[in-house]
Amino acid sequence: MTATRTAPETEPAATEEAGPAPRASRWRTAALATALTALLLGGSAFFYGAHQLRTTPSARNQALTDTAATTRVGGDVGEGLARIFSYTPTGSDAAERSAGTVLAGRAARQYTELFAQVRESLVAQRITLSTQAVRTGVIELDGDGARLLVFLDQVSRRGEGAPTTVAAQLTVTARFQDDRWVITDLRTR
Repeated sequence: MTATRTAPETEPAATEEAGPAPRASRWRTAALATALTALLLGGSAFFYGAHQLRTTPSARNQALTDTAATTRVGGDVGEGLARIFSYTPTGSDAAERSAGTVLAGRAARQYTELFAQVRESLVAQRITLSTQAVRTGVIELDGDGARLLVFLDQVSRRGEGAPTTVAAQLTVTARFQDDRWVITDLRTR
């Protein structure tokens, strides 16, 4: 009789050991699946965030990243403004010729209107104007378009009178064409 009692006691023990093992295995599988899902979602969120950072307007603004292009646009625009806003009573033709190569679009129309007014008094009052770009800051540079803030010093003289120095600020829009920067819009600040 002892033999029959031993067998039933070992069978329930074996059944108890087999029961908890599948439950633990399912728990581990669920935990692993949850951790894997969390890692995938987290990685996707970081990838999306990095994409957003690369596609913001400031990331596309070459004025913040391309020193050579920024220097070139600043130099071309500053030199162009100095040429078109510098003239003497007998030398206004050079400024107008420069305007033909430096300006385009709205800026060319603005300059033509302004210079028509100046030309009337230029010879009669013997006005001399000398302009120098003191500081040129590129606000935005994107491919072949740029916006700049330009600080100018202008010295004017009427006849033999004392020179008058005036500071000016312009917001300039420029476009790269024919291997040079051309001013397309001028706005005083």
